[in-house]
Amino acid sequence: MTTEQQYIASLDIEASYNLAKQMEAYRTNPVLGYRPAGSKAEFETGEMLKSYMEDLGLSNVRKDEIKVDGWEFEKAVLAYRNAAGERKEVQLGAYQTDFVTEGPETFQVVYVGKGGEKDYADKDVTGKIVMAEINQRDEWWINFPVYQAHEKGAKALIAVQIGGYGQVDEKALNAQDIAGPPEAAAFSMSFEDSEKLKACLDEKGEITVTLDANSRVMRDVSTYNILGEIPGRRSDRMILLSAHYDSYFSGFQDDNTAVAMMLGIARAFIKMGYQPENTWVFCAMAAEEWGIADSKYDWSTGAYAEVFNVHPEWAGKVIGDFNFELPALSNGNLDGIRCTYEYKDFFEDTLKALPALSPAYPEGVLVSAPIETWSDDFSVAISGIPSMVNEFSAGSFMTTHYHSQYDSDEYYNEAAYRFHHELYGLLLMHLDRQSVAPLNFAEVFEQASASLDVLMCQKSGSRVTALLNLLGQTEEVAEEVYDRIYDINEAGVDSEQCREAENILLKVFKMVQDKYVRLTWEDAVVFPQEAAQNNLRYLKKAIRALKRKTPDAEAAFEALYEIDNNAYAFQFSKQVYERFTDYVLDQNSDRLQWGRGRIVHHENLYDLVAQLMNKYHQGAMDFANEIAELERVVERQKDYLRDDIEYMLQSTEKMLLLLQSANERLKNIQEKN
Repeated sequence: MTTEQQYIASLDIEASYNLAKQMEAYRTNPVLGYRPAGSKAEFETGEMLKSYMEDLGLSNVRKDEIKVDGWEFEKAVLAYRNAAGERKEVQLGAYQTDFVTEGPETFQVVYVGKGGEKDYADKDVTGKIVMAEINQRDEWWINFPVYQAHEKGAKALIAVQIGGYGQVDEKALNAQDIAGPPEAAAFSMSFEDSEKLKACLDEKGEITVTLDANSRVMRDVSTYNILGEIPGRRSDRMILLSAHYDSYFSGFQDDNTAVAMMLGIARAFIKMGYQPENTWVFCAMAAEEWGIADSKYDWSTGAYAEVFNVHPEWAGKVIGDFNFELPALSNGNLDGIRCTYEYKDFFEDTLKALPALSPAYPEGVLVSAPIETWSDDFSVAISGIPSMVNEFSAGSFMTTHYHSQYDSDEYYNEAAYRFHHELYGLLLMHLDRQSVAPLNFAEVFEQASASLDVLMCQKSGSRVTALLNLLGQTEEVAEEVYDRIYDINEAGVDSEQCREAENILLKVFKMVQDKYVRLTWEDAVVFPQEAAQNNLRYLKKAIRALKRKTPDAEAAFEALYEIDNNAYAFQFSKQVYERFTDYVLDQNSDRLQWGRGRIVHHENLYDLVAQLMNKYHQGAMDFANEIAELERVVERQKDYLRDDIEYMLQSTEKMLLLLQSANERLKNIQEKN
């Protein structure tokens, strides 16, 4: 029996399933569940997992203390009388905000449509609760309508999810991170309950209800990441496995099964008596769903704290992170791995060499890059640790069951769960055997080149041709570096020179994360110049639309909607818009976590949008002043683009020098062996 076969035979999928179910017992809300950051339920789950790791036989089991903003959500029960005089009781979900009643308290609930500023026209909501219908997936995030309600004097907002998430059933509640201040309180209600409540509204669109609620945000409290190890022959070189144990509702798929699978992989190797080459660290992360108040980047707090605050020294020592999300869910015939650009070739090559696994995905496994911001792998990657996550965002689950009370074992797929246990254990072994971290930087430079709108960059007066040439040169060196790494790893060479070369490669990886990885206002991962390119593209569309013989203001609006976060300028007050702009651009960097420095420029078009909309509603056809202002904005964005291209040039030059240095060391290793 091969080592791979022995591993597969040692797996106990039932034990993993049982652990995932065991985690459901810990909850802050006895009816709905919830295991949020800093809560008693999260703490108790961590203690259970610590004991479980010890019983499993992991070494150096410990708790790493981290500081988070915590949240306890014990209850939110709304009651009212319908037209027949019958008392109706509604279980509300909640967001990470402060709202505590002393038993049931009486409020007026006011319906405000989608919760934009115009929806409050002729409505006095001071001291009342407002109810709004929001599609958080396709329209806007919860923080904007919630803060709009707060600005208007409302005590709280009840969000009803319309489309987007939680589509499995009209009874579904939805939960997301709030990305706003705790004093702007918010709850969620199912569509079914909202329709019943709306049917009872009076002629003013109001109804009297009672609300018994206890939702408390606790600033700067302790929680714990739970870690255990399988010691390797090397203690100074590690591989990380991670999954988060906090949750909304019961969290069976998200992310109980991932924590259980991570420990199921550990169980199998311990049963084998397997000693890896490198030390394997198994980390159950706290506070992934949310963990810091009043920040746009309020999730992945536990992972961010672990790699940036508790163990910053891991960068340069940890050669890879296997992060897991929803692994007991099947999204069809094709499975996926999402990783940093640098490990894409390694995973593709390794998949071809693996033995046949349990049948679950007849179309195989697709490897894609880059990573996204949806999970802890992003925080880990930008710290300097190459990372991956099993692809979990495809398929219908994300729009049906995700972050709702329907995240249960109803969708449990044993075949997919077994397959992922097998797949990631074997990939872990394969990575562990590499003498040099198998980082191929060629694709990141290829993608950097592909991301350039060359004509636009040329028109801006930037040195884009020089950048293209440099990226091409750097890509060639990166290919040569990877070829050498591949040969060295195939030959099984291991020496101090390998470590020296690897250290340089990991420095390059960290530099790529620092210099190349930026975010849009929608949290998509982009190269530095792409934001300005995007803005220029849509600015020109808007200008062309307004310059038509018959100006097309609606087409201009559609274009302006796509520029930075100006979509919110169309729906919300200037105070709301600027508050959620300024807290990204001006807030203390510690509160920005993994988003720090990832958004560099911003174009505030609020006044221009308001002016255009006012003229449009008045039937005006002369937009000369607005066109002139947009043309000034174009020039400013061209300046940004030139700066970004120059920044890319300087950064790439530094990366090229490091790659050339690594290449020389790798060449020397080859010549000696």
